[in-house]
Amino acid sequence: QVQVVESGGGLVQAGGYLRLSCTTSGLIFGDHGMAWFRQAPGKEREGVACITWTGGTTYYADAVKGRFTISKDNRKNILYLQMDNLNPEDTAIYYCAADPGSSVGVVVTRTPVCPMIGFGHWGQGTQVTVSS
Repeated sequence: QVQVVESGGGLVQAGGYLRLSCTTSGLIFGDHGMAWFRQAPGKEREGVACITWTGGTTYYADAVKGRFTISKDNRKNILYLQMDNLNPEDTAIYYCAADPGSSVGVVVTRTPVCPMIGFGHWGQGTQVTVSS
């Protein structure tokens, strides 16, 4: 059974930074594309950043380009999201997601940020709150 666990959320002032981390079990980390999504109160979940299985290509939503960096350490099996120059509009629950690969029966979600990759394994989320 695949498990996805996020950490690193918290409360930060506008202009500050946070680094989110995500670990997985039950899948070969280096074989899967991964992404960060977020969901703000009253809004739909949206893709924030994606990274290919090798870590060689990254994609970002326009709202976070130049401020957020997604990276993947396939040796340590950790996905990161470095978030700089945060603003109150970044307040949301942030979710880590993994491409399910050849897993059977997994519902796949896609994002316009990286429509070529589907995501089917999700964490419980970590809250990020940015105060003005």
